[in-house]
Amino acid sequence: MPRIFSDPDAIADDIIREVGTKLLVGLPLGLGKANHIVNALFRRALNDRSIQLTIFTALTLEKPRPSADLERRFIGPVIDRLFGGYPDLEYTKALHAKTLPPNIEVVEFFFLAGKWLGNAYAQQHYISANYTHASSYLLTRGVNVIAQLVAKRVVDGETRYSLSGNTDTTLDLMRARTEGGIAFRIVGQVNSELPFMPGQGDLAGDEFHAVLDSPETDFPLFAPPSEPVSDTKYAIGLHSAGLVRDGGTLQIGIGQVGDALAQSLIVRHSDNTAYREIMARLAPGQAPRETKPFTAGLYGVSEMFFEAFLALIDAGVLKREVDGALLHAAFFLGPKSFYRALREMKLDQIERIQMVPVSFTNQVYGGEDAKRRARVDARFVNNAMMATLMGAVVSDGLDNGQVVSGVGGQYNFVAQAFALEGARSILTLESTRGSGKKAASNVRWSYGHTTIPRHLRDVIVTEYGVADLRGQSDADVIAAMLNVTDTRFQGELMRQAKEAGKLPKGYEIPAVHRENFPDRVAAALKPSRDAGLLPAFPFGSDFTEIEQKLIPALQVLKEATASPLALLGLAWEGRRANHSAELAACLARMQLDRPASFADRLYRALLIAALARSRQT
Repeated sequence: MPRIFSDPDAIADDIIREVGTKLLVGLPLGLGKANHIVNALFRRALNDRSIQLTIFTALTLEKPRPSADLERRFIGPVIDRLFGGYPDLEYTKALHAKTLPPNIEVVEFFFLAGKWLGNAYAQQHYISANYTHASSYLLTRGVNVIAQLVAKRVVDGETRYSLSGNTDTTLDLMRARTEGGIAFRIVGQVNSELPFMPGQGDLAGDEFHAVLDSPETDFPLFAPPSEPVSDTKYAIGLHSAGLVRDGGTLQIGIGQVGDALAQSLIVRHSDNTAYREIMARLAPGQAPRETKPFTAGLYGVSEMFFEAFLALIDAGVLKREVDGALLHAAFFLGPKSFYRALREMKLDQIERIQMVPVSFTNQVYGGEDAKRRARVDARFVNNAMMATLMGAVVSDGLDNGQVVSGVGGQYNFVAQAFALEGARSILTLESTRGSGKKAASNVRWSYGHTTIPRHLRDVIVTEYGVADLRGQSDADVIAAMLNVTDTRFQGELMRQAKEAGKLPKGYEIPAVHRENFPDRVAAALKPSRDAGLLPAFPFGSDFTEIEQKLIPALQVLKEATASPLALLGLAWEGRRANHSAELAACLARMQLDRPASFADRLYRALLIAALARSRQT
């Protein structure tokens, strides 16, 4: 049985005694990091330069860091409420402060989006990797410790530990150890909020070298609140829902488009007439390919499991079982309500959600015949940052080499879409970024970085529709991409394509695709928004009612900052607005009910006007 510790420093000492002073510690992606153990190891290496510590991980989670004053006023109480007891990972502080000593190395293969832009150390130590290759890189480097957060359960007097939401790379590494490919020690840290997930990650105690188990090191799980789903994301989700075939297979990637897609599938299933009406307004004369309710239902196989999948199960959309499971997944992350729902599930319900290694979810080979039988009509839906007119996709980095996030499993799922009969890769992106004069197209003629090459182009979805690119000529691909581009940028992009000789000189964009404006999307969705079919928070929210009212107002303010004249007009509107009890509550929440300075009075006027405008949309 494992050695049981209650003190993080004591378990760190034990690890060093057993393994030595050259430590290569693998930490699971996202939620499953044993924070207290890695912090203790970090402190030991910080104080003893003879210890060589390498931390290999991905998706290091950090509490939000507000910068502007209004942002601080809004998000500060949210951080205290949702993340107050979460222990910071001390290596991140050193990375931000640029004080990491030479005997400590931190390597990641996937970043929290945008968090490490401009940080030279993080950028230089990033490893570009498909998710399925991460474990092999750990093996090559000689990982000797895995430090993982675990759930604990005593069954018939036997203590068992669950890898819970991070079976992803750990199970693949354990298989390599069983096959004699490497020797390493697994150390666990028990967390009472972590759901005990049955299946392959349900392990006997003797799989662990040591376990940290103490009320003093228990902590609330990292639980990012769900963000509101915008009109743009709902439009993307609705278009994508029209590509999902009943009786098929579904994978959804990280991001709010996942919530939008899940809610769109639920509306299609539970109120089919309403779904058809929404699509008729959103894309007149362009009926979706798939519109029927889900009779056979879907089977889920997704590297990421998040709250929307529970809603799909509850709604009867996800109901096609494979080997007794409705969903196979490799890691999970979500709000507090998500973790609570998993903890409170009855055994017969939770057994239909199987956490498995990432090698299972993200690739076809390894039990290929069974996977091919199961993954019929698969739809792999993942997010992108930009796309070119010829179908190349940018999802992880910029053309100057700076990494925004990582490749993760995106390439894996694109490859599966081409390997499986009837499968499609659906890459989604908002057609523009920024607002007003700062608006720019996310559809580009070309770009200096690519995540998915154009020879693997398949389906690209924006808020303006579906571009089916597989097997099409370059000219046809360009035409299809122009159809889903914001109209403000169509002319210049078409000109570039013609100048390059890739589009006939006389080509014109069809009239039906020349009204691609945000206002048209908002107008098409408004009746369904008002009816409650497309709520801002389709699966609940950890934000209070007042905070939910403030969020769209703060977005109005953010957009107004692009123009000093717009800000001035907003401030003038705020001085003349009518007051109400709701407005008073919003001002109190932002500490602007009793302004004490000129800046406070200005913020107050801006917020009053922004709240009024947000109610009008």
